[in-house]
Amino acid sequence: MCGIVGYLGYKDATTVVLEGLKRLEYRGYDSAGICIISEGQLITNKVQGRIQKLESILETASHRSTCGIGHTRWATHGAPI
Repeated sequence: MCGIVGYLGYKDATTVVLEGLKRLEYRGYDSAGICIISEGQLITNKVQGRIQKLESILETASHRSTCGIGHTRWATHGAPI
């Protein structure tokens, strides 16, 4: 099953979207990703596996944004990611 979370506001979008994705973990998934708009560019990060893996990659990211979208995916068609 897939899940999508989006955020547009005043807080750090990465933090808000990751929290939303964690709330959807019960639905099952095999990959996750997040995309933010930073300085007019789309910054995308995707991983196979758990949201914690995505979170650890984003801890070192220097991009910040107040607009973002994230997803979890269960690859029923095609490979994960």
